[in-house]
Amino acid sequence: MRLLFSWLLLLWCLLDHEFLCVVSNGVSVSAMEGDAVTLHTGVEIKQEELKWYFNDICIAQNSRDQSNIRTDVQCEDADERFRDRLKLDHQTGSLTITHTTTEDSGVYQLEIISRSSIIKKIFIVTIHGVPGVTVGVAVSVMEGDSVTLYTGVLTNQQDRIRWYYNDIRIAQINRDLSKICTDVQCNEGTERFRDRLKLDHQTGSLTITNITDTDAGVYQLQISSGSSDSENTFNVILYGGRCRRTSVP
Repeated sequence: MRLLFSWLLLLWCLLDHEFLCVVSNGVSVSAMEGDAVTLHTGVEIKQEELKWYFNDICIAQNSRDQSNIRTDVQCEDADERFRDRLKLDHQTGSLTITHTTTEDSGVYQLEIISRSSIIKKIFIVTIHGVPGVTVGVAVSVMEGDSVTLYTGVLTNQQDRIRWYYNDIRIAQINRDLSKICTDVQCNEGTERFRDRLKLDHQTGSLTITNITDTDAGVYQLQISSGSSDSENTFNVILYGGRCRRTSVP
């Protein structure tokens, strides 16, 4: 599926541009909260223009002659998220994020633009919280694929397992399987996930099929067992969009 997507994306670039567009697979990078993390370009910048994006928002860029280098709030579309926390290597274009937080987890996209080609690289960054603090699980998936959110338990050992998206219940299963529902079958369900949710009867794990960009976000898991309840969150991140249109003189 991903191989086919890459070939189709490359074909689209060739047909739609007078230059070559190359997209690489995602590189996974992880760090502990508070640490610095560097996303390496793997190249040495000469006459190329370079742009970094987070959630499709430009957060760093340079010009071909290195006369115009911008990071975080200096970029046109950027917000306050990375204020004074980004460093751009002038020789390689590698991006360093300092004082990281779990909110920095997500998909970072790099564009290296020359006169004849665009190289696009994807970095999937996961920032783990400090030990002893419960944090959400970051899950990355390519648009159109399926993703499974695992409970890590067995259904017959729990009284009830519930899944929520944006505080709306989208799936539920009981120990004796007397109450099972997904998407529109649940009382508070919506049309968003119609026929795209699958609930594992043995574990309560939730599979979302044919993922779209509107499915990205935080999913909440609630497990009730006897007198104790536990919760976990899953941050679903999508990547693998088409090549951004960029003019090349």
